[in-house]
Amino acid sequence: YCEERELTVLFLVDVSASGAFGSTRQAKLDVAVEIAAVLMFSALKNNDKVGLITFCDDVMDFYPPRKGKSHVLRLIRQLVDVRPIARETHLDRSLEFLHRVQKRRAVVFLVSDFLDELPRRLLGITRRRHDLTAITVSDPRERELPDVGLVTLRDAETGEVHWEVDVAAELG
Repeated sequence: YCEERELTVLFLVDVSASGAFGSTRQAKLDVAVEIAAVLMFSALKNNDKVGLITFCDDVMDFYPPRKGKSHVLRLIRQLVDVRPIARETHLDRSLEFLHRVQKRRAVVFLVSDFLDELPRRLLGITRRRHDLTAITVSDPRERELPDVGLVTLRDAETGEVHWEVDVAAELG
């Protein structure tokens, strides 16, 4: 015997400019959208309510949890249409917003590259109030640079130039 319960599933998706980066066939934001879409369809199949919060330095959009195929398709369409915003990421603001709008226990998927400093206290509170799953979206070039010589790296969120390095010398 399996008890069927109507769950509330909320997606917090990071839409900051760092999501535009991708050295493979997809940008990180495209990967985040695919992950969220698959999980949304799973929630739809279980007849759960699905909601969406997009954020970067602050909450950009909030779509309250609702049931139904048309609602899930609308959320996916919103994610597909989003363009990464050239602002820093502040996970704390999205979690504080979540605590204000979602009082009852929910299944929460936090999808981000987590390049911001982690607000450990707020993550702990969120984990106690909700079933929290953090999904990290990353790119291989964020961990290892190719041997291409002198490069200038610009922060996609702040526009600041951080390094001018000789990659061959650094790797050699």
